Amino acid sequence: MKKTSRLVITGILLAGVMLWSSFTTTDRNPIKIELTFVDHLKAGLIEQDVFVEKRKGSNLVYRVLPSEREQYLNAEIYTIKDAEHHDPFDPKNAGPYKKGKSLGMTLRDWLEAKGTASYTCEEGWGTFTAEFENLVPNSVYTMWHFFMPAPPTVPFTGTLDVPLGDRKGAQSSFKTDSEGNASIQVTFEHCLQMSGDQLMSGMAIALHTDGKTYGPDPGAFGKDTHVQLFAMLPDEDDIN
Repeated sequence: MKKTSRLVITGILLAGVMLWSSFTTTDRNPIKIELTFVDHLKAGLIEQDVFVEKRKGSNLVYRVLPSEREQYLNAEIYTIKDAEHHDPFDPKNAGPYKKGKSLGMTLRDWLEAKGTASYTCEEGWGTFTAEFENLVPNSVYTMWHFFMPAPPTVPFTGTLDVPLGDRKGAQSSFKTDSEGNASIQVTFEHCLQMSGDQLMSGMAIALHTDGKTYGPDPGAFGKDTHVQLFAMLPDEDDIN
C-alpha cells in the first residue's frame, strides 16, 4: 500500500472517528466522556474479523475493503479457519483466507450494530456504562481497552488489548438477548488512559462465536473472536 493512502486512512481514524466522540470536563475530576461506537467500514477502515466469499464454492474468504462495502452488503459472512493478525490499513492483508463457519447473517446485518457509552472518572475510580443494539442475538461478547501507536506503524504491528476492569477479564464479558440488545456497566480502580501524542486509545467490543472468553486474552481473531464496534478515546490534553 502506498504511504499516501495509509496517511489518508490514518487521518480518517484520527479525525473522522473522533467526530463520534464528545466529552465534557470540569477543572478537576470528575471527568465525563460520551462515546458513540462505529464499525471499521464506517470509520473508513478495512473490516477485520468477518469475511465474505467473493467466488462461490472457492472456500476462500476476504476482508471487505471500504470501497467494497456496497458490493457485499448482502453477502453471507464467515469466520476463518485460522486466526489472523489485525491490519485495518493495508489491503494486502485482506485475504484470501480459508473459509470457516457461517455466522448465519449478512454483512448488512453485521453493520447494523450500534452502541453508545458514558465514562466517568472521579478520585481515581472509573465507571464505564454502555448500551448496544442489533448485535448478534444470544451471544457472548467482551469489552476491551485497546492501544496503538500514533500514527500507526508501517507495517502495522497490531494493538495492545486490555480487558475492561479487572485485569483477569472477570468484568469484561456480557451477553446479548434474543434481539441483540445488551448493556454493560463496570466500575474499577485506576481510570482509563486516554489518547496522547504518540498513543491512540479506544474501546472495542468483540463477539465470541465459540461462546467462550479467555480472561486477559481476546482469543483467536477472525476464527473465534470478532471485533464488531469500537470508539476512540479523546486526547488527554484536551480533557485536562
